[in-house]
Order: sequence, then C-alpha cells, then structure tokens
Amino acid sequence: MAAAAPPLCTWLVAAGSHADCGAEDSRSHQHRQTQCLDGGSGASMFGPRRDRRPIGARRHSSARSGMAMAVALQPERVIVEKKRPDVKQRRVVVTGMGVVTPLGHDPDEFYNNLLNGTSGISEIETFDCSKFPTRIAGEIKSFSTDGWVAPKLAKRMDKFMLYLITAGKKALENGGLTEEVRNELDKTRCGVLIGSAMGGMKVFNDAIEALRVSYRKMNPFCVPFATTNMGSAILAMDLGWMGPNYSISTACATSNFCILNAANHIRRGEADVMLCGGSDAPLIPIGLGGFVACRALSQRNSDPTKASRPWDMGRDGFVMGEGAGVLVLEELEHAKQRGATIYAEFLGGSFTCDAYHMTEPHPEGTGITLCIEKALADSGVTREEINYVNAHATSTQSGDLKEYEAIVRCFGQNPELRVNSTKSMTGHLIGAAGGIEAVASIQAIRTGWVHPNLNLENPEKIVDVGVLVGSKKERCEVKVALSNSFGFGGHNSSILFAPLK
Repeated sequence: MAAAAPPLCTWLVAAGSHADCGAEDSRSHQHRQTQCLDGGSGASMFGPRRDRRPIGARRHSSARSGMAMAVALQPERVIVEKKRPDVKQRRVVVTGMGVVTPLGHDPDEFYNNLLNGTSGISEIETFDCSKFPTRIAGEIKSFSTDGWVAPKLAKRMDKFMLYLITAGKKALENGGLTEEVRNELDKTRCGVLIGSAMGGMKVFNDAIEALRVSYRKMNPFCVPFATTNMGSAILAMDLGWMGPNYSISTACATSNFCILNAANHIRRGEADVMLCGGSDAPLIPIGLGGFVACRALSQRNSDPTKASRPWDMGRDGFVMGEGAGVLVLEELEHAKQRGATIYAEFLGGSFTCDAYHMTEPHPEGTGITLCIEKALADSGVTREEINYVNAHATSTQSGDLKEYEAIVRCFGQNPELRVNSTKSMTGHLIGAAGGIEAVASIQAIRTGWVHPNLNLENPEKIVDVGVLVGSKKERCEVKVALSNSFGFGGHNSSILFAPLK
C-alpha cells in the first residue's frame, strides 16, 4: 500500500489544494504536500525538495536572506560541477543497427542488396492509386511484428510506430543487448530518441473519417498514436529506459538530428546508451496526394526501378519510401566493458538552416556548405580525411546539384572522394532516410565497399563522374564517412562516422 501512496497523494493534493489553501497557513500546507509526495522521507518523487511558488510571483526578502540563499545554493552547484564528466573524454561508438526497409529488414541483407544494385522501388499495392499521376514507391511488401510488438498494440498502432519499435528492438539484438544484458544496465542512463517527419498519418486520417460519422466512432488512441514522440515513448516503456526520451521532427533531416542529439547526450555525460534514428510510413492516399500536390514526385510509372536517378539529366522528382533506421550509440568505455562489437565511431555533426525557402535549397548552397564545415569542426577532422559521402541526393532538379556543388566545394581536391545516393535504390524514406543511410555509411566502413549509384546514365554536365560511384559497387577503405540529410524548411544536417582507432 505504501508503494501506491505517492501517485494517489499527488492526485489528492492537486484536487484539494484550493480548498486547503484558506484553511491553514502556506508553510503548513507545503509541509503536508511534501510529506504526501515523498512518503515522509523529505525527498519529492520529482527530485530534491525545493521552495516552489507561482511563476511570476515576487518574493520580498532582505539582503541578508539573499546572501543566505546564495550560500545555500553555492555548495550544490559546486557538487554538480565536480560530478560532470569531461566531455572530451567521452567518445561515442555504434554498437547496434536495426532497419526496416524496402530492401530488407536486416542490416546485412539491406546492405548486400545495395551493393548488388537491387532496387526496392515498385508499383504501390497497399491502396488503389490508379487516379494518381504517381503510382510507384519504395513500398515494404512484407513485414511482420511477430516477436517484436505485442499483438494487441500491433492492431492499434500506426505503421510508423511498428517500424520504429521493430527496428529499435532489432538494433538492440544486433548490438548484443539481450534482456539479460539490459537488466544489468543503469536504466536511468539509457535513452530513446527516434523521430518521425510525418507521424501517425494513417491513425489520424482514420480518426477524421470516423468523425464524419460520430466522435464515438473515433479510436481513443488516435491522438497519442498520431504524435511523433509516442514511438520513442512506447519503446522506452517497454524497455524501462528512463534516460533522455523524446522525438525530433525536421522533415527529411529528422534522423540525423536525432542521431546527433543522442550522441550529444552521451558526450555530455547524461547517458551511456541511446537508441536513435527515424521512422516514417507516409504511403497512404493523403501522403501520396500531398507530395503529388507539391509536384515533387517522379511520374515514371512505366519503369519504377528507373524512377529514382540522382544527378541524372532525366530525373523528374523523388520517389517516396517507407521504413525505419535505428542505431545503438554507446559510450566507448561502457561498450568495451560489456564486450560489445564496435562497428564504427561517431565523430560528430552539425545542423544549419538555409533560412531561404520552404522546399527549395538556397541557390548558393550556403546552408549546406556551412553545415558540412561545422560538422568537420565538431568532429575534429580535416577536409582531406573525408573520402566517402553518402549524399542526401533525392533525384530532384535543384536539390541534387546544390548538394553536389557544396560537396565539391568542400572536398573537391581529394582524388579519393567517392559519393553515392542510397535513395537511387530505396526511394526517399522521409524522416527515416538519414537512419538507413547512417546504416549504409557504417556498413561501408565495415565492409570496405561502397554501393553503386543506380540509373546514372546521363549525368548532369557540371557533375564530375570521377567523383560519383558508378553503376557497380566499388572498393573503398573509408577513412571518414559523411552522411547528409536535408529537409523541407531549409533544415540541413551532416553527421560523421569513422573506423574506431
């Protein structure tokens, strides 16, 4: 009964605070609140007890009381500063990878298909899109949540959450973080930061249709299951991980934003293990229709595998995709201590904003160039060390060229530079794109092979084909890999990986 008292008391205090306020003085009331919340221990369930008062309320105090407060607070600040780890000594490594993609749901299967030049783009089968000018996508044809998501939840959740949870748990399995190993972890230092650009579109769309009949017909979970944060939240609840937990939504740059922020939590000493990446399931009528209305999509319906063709003169827009990509990031010494397999080191990254247009890149590519330069500075590497770039390159007219120009501007003097686009085979997974492309970059480091650029048959005149990977996989001993992701709104992000040294 004692264990149930704190939440019950919290509710009672909230419900009866106004009635009690006039019955006794504020000090006595505060004492009763504290006893109720902490069970009489003197420490609140929300942390150390502090004097609370309404926001904006002014406190009248003498200089003496101000000095007393300063003296009281100073030792606490000193203690916090002493406990803060040295950020420079906390290195971040990748110890697990999980994917759900049109090219497979295992990191090795996924990358082998990329190396073989296999396209995951085909005609859409999930719904009737005969009236749409675009009828192709990187659609996942076969997917099962068996063993990964509870059947009851699987029936109610949006696909983006199912992809997210499945990829997240597969990343844990891939990283050797079995239930037995996880039970030994400090769960207050383990977090989940997996984002989504579009969120639960299907769940929300179904709710709108139900509302046309009556609100009584609406799924009671339609709001929480539509929000982008709920995937990370449900996964954390399942694992019992109490560290940093939220989502970031920056359109097609979502995954990179999540990965870099997750790494920073580890760098700053706030976490030891983080699940991070992105997930999206936009292949429903409203999702396809919305991008068609933007005039952003390829209409090469007669030959789906040829539709996504970054840097090729025949490109006519990007191809939508769906899925999830998740990494396990871990503090180096923590990973070593548990004997983890280390796939690569995460070096750093950066974010910038074009501050120019909702959907078009800056004509000078200044935001992209700045992002790359800041990522190099954050990672502590030189331009010459970058010899592989997994480009954002979505197969759009202006986007491909502006990114290429920025890459050449930064690294063009490096004769070893190799550049490719995973989207030529997967299509554009929107918020999940950076997640699976991070996996592709790490797999390039592990295998010593970079995948081909599919459909680069008639390159743009300004493009140096000597920089771009050709139609077949190529050998490349990656020194440092850079992965770019850019999103509607002018969001730019670059992250860097390297072999552990």
